[in-house]
Amino acid sequence: MKTLSLPIRSLVTASLIAIAGGQALAQDVVGNPANAHQKVAMCIGCHGIPGYQASFPEVHKVPMISGQSAKYIAAALTGYRQGDRKHPTMRGVAASLTDQDIADLAAFYEANGKGVPAPAAKAPAAPSPEVQALLTKGACLSCHGEGLNKPIDGSYPKLAGQHADYLFVSLKSYQIERNANVGRGNAVMGTQARMFTHAELKQLAAYIATLPGDLRTVPQSRFR
Repeated sequence: MKTLSLPIRSLVTASLIAIAGGQALAQDVVGNPANAHQKVAMCIGCHGIPGYQASFPEVHKVPMISGQSAKYIAAALTGYRQGDRKHPTMRGVAASLTDQDIADLAAFYEANGKGVPAPAAKAPAAPSPEVQALLTKGACLSCHGEGLNKPIDGSYPKLAGQHADYLFVSLKSYQIERNANVGRGNAVMGTQARMFTHAELKQLAAYIATLPGDLRTVPQSRFR
């Protein structure tokens, strides 16, 4: 794994401190997956349909969240609730959730993907020299771990196998400021994303989407 440079290490440390301070209340709550079965009703209409496309504020496949870490899901939902992540639909959903709701949903989705058979394993293709240079430039493995599927901290997402169009929109959102509907506030990712052009972000997203990982979309019928 690539060693963190001092500037990046400092940003990571500051980000983790901010997460611990700003989201400690929600993340200190113990989640119970069994209590989330009614609460996921607002989630499955998008995240429970394979290939479902969001149409606002940008068109892209909704992310696969089954198999994602509970700590990351809790951090993301808290971010939407606080407005650090700007997305009208997700802000509306998250605003209705208590800390216990968030903890229960996060625990549910972390466990949910484990019951779904994984697709046939394929050896990941080696990145092209151009993509490898971009991965090195962004120090992606330093936070998102081996295969971009084993983050160094649970509050960072697993990326491997995620939809390419969603990854691109997400990465691009860290470059956006002063937009009521789009954008994400994060010191580490903001600094990293601004180093790349949109074409480079698309290259990264396309490669990451090909990697084997834990993320799944569990069809809606499986929730019932």
